[in-house]
Amino acid sequence: MKKKEQVLSFVVARPVRKRSPVSSVADRFLPYFPEVKKKIILADMSTSPSKFFESVIFSALLTSIIFLIATAVLFSMFNYSFLYLIPLILIYPVVLFYYFMLYLDVGIIKRKRSLEQELVFVIRYIIIALRSGMPLFDTLVGVSVGYGSISKEFGKIVERVTLGVPLSQALRESSQNTPSRDFSRVIMQIANSLSSGANIADSLEAVLEQISRDQIVQLKAYGQKLTPLVMFFMIFGIILPSLGVAFAVILFSFLSGGLFGITTYFLVFVFIFILLVQFLFLAMVEGSRPQYDI
Repeated sequence: MKKKEQVLSFVVARPVRKRSPVSSVADRFLPYFPEVKKKIILADMSTSPSKFFESVIFSALLTSIIFLIATAVLFSMFNYSFLYLIPLILIYPVVLFYYFMLYLDVGIIKRKRSLEQELVFVIRYIIIALRSGMPLFDTLVGVSVGYGSISKEFGKIVERVTLGVPLSQALRESSQNTPSRDFSRVIMQIANSLSSGANIADSLEAVLEQISRDQIVQLKAYGQKLTPLVMFFMIFGIILPSLGVAFAVILFSFLSGGLFGITTYFLVFVFIFILLVQFLFLAMVEGSRPQYDI
């Protein structure tokens, strides 16, 4: 008689990963910010809403602790009561939380600018390629390299078409996941012309003229905006600090008979004010400058 072989089966339990308290708190924030998922897609960030909230909460708490310690040191230097720190314990985390939440909006703006930087050249390439007889898919493959962020978007379209997604569907999905209105207009124009059988090159020619005209108008508006910005910088960044300190020294000398003068703290405050004006001026100039290649 053959002995029956007994097969012993073992159930191996996978270790359960414990969730951190920050992860639990992040999951509670998700229903209150439903737009975060869409913003992550528009900013083209490789993260999930839960992970994003974890990083925001952790950064806000860590920065709040640093700010509270710095504030406590300042209070001890000027002999202020530490009871004033109690409202700051609540104010700092809330303010910093919403500050770090702006990271998504900044990412969307950066991606929008990067997509529109070489958009005109990409449209011209597509028009020339189509009129020379090149197929549309081969044209999209050609613009998927060498044009920065916009090539990355066309590369995604080409990859989806290669995986079996219809070209018109891939184009429409790409237009919904982009923060640039001009880029979305170009993609939708190609998709509509492809569906209706119209001439894609002629359709893109009209879009190219409109986009080029809008970019030229924005560049002229930026040039006109620089005049008040430079005047603001000259008054509050150069004239007011230099002449203001000189007049303050003379005024205090006449009124107090030399008993009161400009202290070191006042000069430090003026120096910090000048640095702040310089930073704001550079940020405003850089932030409002259109980044177009025409």
